[in-house]
Amino acid sequence: MRPPWWKRRDVRRSSLIATVSTVVLLAVLSIGLSSSAGWESFQGAFLSPEHFVLSFPKVWDGFMLNVILFIILEPIVLVVGLGLALLRNLSSPVFFPLRAFAIGYIDLFRGLPAILVILMLGMGIPALRIEGLSSSPLFWGAVGCVLTSAAYTAETYRAGIESIHPSQRAAARALGFGHGRTLWYIVLPQAVRRVVPPLMSGFIALQKETALISVIGPMEASRAAQAYSATTFNFTSYLVAAVLFVSITIPLTRLTDHLLRRAQLRRGMGGAV
Repeated sequence: MRPPWWKRRDVRRSSLIATVSTVVLLAVLSIGLSSSAGWESFQGAFLSPEHFVLSFPKVWDGFMLNVILFIILEPIVLVVGLGLALLRNLSSPVFFPLRAFAIGYIDLFRGLPAILVILMLGMGIPALRIEGLSSSPLFWGAVGCVLTSAAYTAETYRAGIESIHPSQRAAARALGFGHGRTLWYIVLPQAVRRVVPPLMSGFIALQKETALISVIGPMEASRAAQAYSATTFNFTSYLVAAVLFVSITIPLTRLTDHLLRRAQLRRGMGGAV
């Protein structure tokens, strides 16, 4: 069914106003930047087409390391985060040590900056020279990303678990389900479905966090951009790295928004029923 004519008129008017205001804003910004005293030197240092083309292959090779890292690390983060959330929700006194460990872990790694964790692991563990342990900075940088991201993911899972109404557990117990089966078959499926959008946001954050590994040596995108700028004294390579990261984060952000809208619509329909 088509909307009434006056609604279509309002939509067209709103679209026209939004387009005009956007064009005006961009024009004002363009004129303001291009008329500044340092625009030519800035353009040569950061917006050089020649250096963009020359630096792209090197930065692209480094960016592939970022992509491989977050594709491998994200499933690990999801599993470790879920395990921590389940440990934190254990209510029996006999499991107090496990619950205390989960709480301490989450508090510690949510409080520490990720870059400090990566530096301490990437430089500290190889210096111990423990037989059987890897001395690769890339490996320990990846471990640092997992440790910090899993703490935030655990809290996301916990919020989803605690959002399930107690009547769900009571109904499962009335049907003869034990605590484990109730959690596995009733609570977790609903909880995970509710927290998919914030988990996607965590995935985006992890994708950007892999760039921090560069502080201990691995040649990922930002490190490759830094190496290029150090040899050419031109910073357009940083623009290349930014474009590559944004090319992934923006589609993921739009997907997260889509999932949020679907979740809100589902909850609205459920409430109406």
